[in-house]
Amino acid sequence: HFQVVGGKVKKPGKRGRKPAKIDLKAKLERSRQSARECRARKKLRYQYLEELVSSRERAICALREELEMYKQWCMAMDQGKIPSEIKALLTGEEQGKAQQNSTKLTKAGKTEPNSSNP
Repeated sequence: HFQVVGGKVKKPGKRGRKPAKIDLKAKLERSRQSARECRARKKLRYQYLEELVSSRERAICALREELEMYKQWCMAMDQGKIPSEIKALLTGEEQGKAQQNSTKLTKAGKTEPNSSNP
């Protein structure tokens, strides 16, 4: 069964483009270039992942140190002692609240801290 399409005789069988005479050297060079690019992408991906892992490890270490500090604070408070850091935090919060209230008062122009704006 031969088909005539546009004045050309087509033989039945495989569809698609027929492989043309490709220059073997050019094909090998394209393959080598593709392999080089693949290796470069792989290298970049591994560098990115290694940096990500190291940054996460540093974060984990910092969080473990913070957790240990909180454990020490809790043990001290269980013994009836208030760590100096907590005292500083509490006094800092009280001072911060007082400063916030004073700035609100000066901005609003009112002297009563509990009065609401009309």
